[in-house]
Amino acid sequence: MATFKQIKGFVFDLDGVITDTSLYHTKAWRQLAEKLGVTWNKDLEEGLKGISRMDSLELILKTGGKQNDYSHDEKVALATEKNTNYVHEIKQMTPENILPGIKDFLDDLRDKGYLISLASASKNGPTVLKQLQLTDYFPKVVDPASLSKGKPDPEIYTKGAELLGLAPETCIGVEDAAAGIQAINAANETSVGIGSADTLSAADVRFDDTSQMTLANIEKAMA
Repeated sequence: MATFKQIKGFVFDLDGVITDTSLYHTKAWRQLAEKLGVTWNKDLEEGLKGISRMDSLELILKTGGKQNDYSHDEKVALATEKNTNYVHEIKQMTPENILPGIKDFLDDLRDKGYLISLASASKNGPTVLKQLQLTDYFPKVVDPASLSKGKPDPEIYTKGAELLGLAPETCIGVEDAAAGIQAINAANETSVGIGSADTLSAADVRFDDTSQMTLANIEKAMA
């Protein structure tokens, strides 16, 4: 793990870190799963966190034993249907949906000269940032369509650092999902996890919730 003084940039996941869109994702995926005759359960809901849209669809189909029932084009159409429902939901979001402490944290990062990028598997990241009025904080956003592999592969976090013109070891990645923490660690960045110790045991630094994530607390944890 790097020292705090070496850190020059922060690469953020979106859901569970900046805002909580899981409710909207869950609603849209559950609607699709039930339409396909796949039984919804907590394990499936947890498994969908932090992975791409098509990987999420594949997991749902696999859970229902239907992974070979649809052509590629049919799968794309199903994922598009889910996304249409999801986008309708997130357009109701406002700055009140920003998680506790995050706006102050972003202000502090910007005031102190840290570079910031977004590394979300969601193709709707820019839309969510716009609804939250946070677009100006994230001039650099990884395009999920440019990626060949999803989390836990490190590609998205490596690109998040590249967009900032920084070496991965000078960046902190912030995540709430185990797959994301694996991706950050594999990218050779310092991982900050938001969530339970059981789920995020591999994180270099961990906080129970976003309100605890401050530069002072991160510096203390990295000492």
